[in-house]
Amino acid sequence: MRIGVISDTHIRDKTQELPQKILEEFKNVDMIIHAGDLADLSVLDKLKDICAKVIAVRGNMDPEEVKKILPEKEIIQVGNHKIGLMHGHGAPANLVELLTSVFKNDKVDLIIFGHSHSGINEKRNNILFFNPGSPTDKVFAPYNSYGIIEINGGIKARIVKI
Repeated sequence: MRIGVISDTHIRDKTQELPQKILEEFKNVDMIIHAGDLADLSVLDKLKDICAKVIAVRGNMDPEEVKKILPEKEIIQVGNHKIGLMHGHGAPANLVELLTSVFKNDKVDLIIFGHSHSGINEKRNNILFFNPGSPTDKVFAPYNSYGIIEINGGIKARIVKI
């Protein structure tokens, strides 16, 4: 399974559209995961136009209309792997510790998150922590990015710079 991952799109706040490169790349995925801070529900519609399976959580900067529809935390099963999904909040330097605590009883193999706008792809205590960065905002990162995760027995994740 090939999964396209984005977060912190901040549509209408930072930009009006998702980058075309992402839309083209995501035509070749089996699932899209958005890790919060959509800022506008039109992002989900755009993603669903190119991929039937879209999963998203709300972020700390999402307006009430988004928060009413999307959960704060989600756990999904992909093959033999359990994936935790949450945007995150608070100090970016403490995100991995926060997420470790939030998912401590869920036995996840992978935690996908956002919030910091900066890509992370690292394994700690047998859990892969993956943040795709932001495709539209570089306030906390030197480049815009998104992610691709491939699950074929194992998990391979990569951050793609735009």
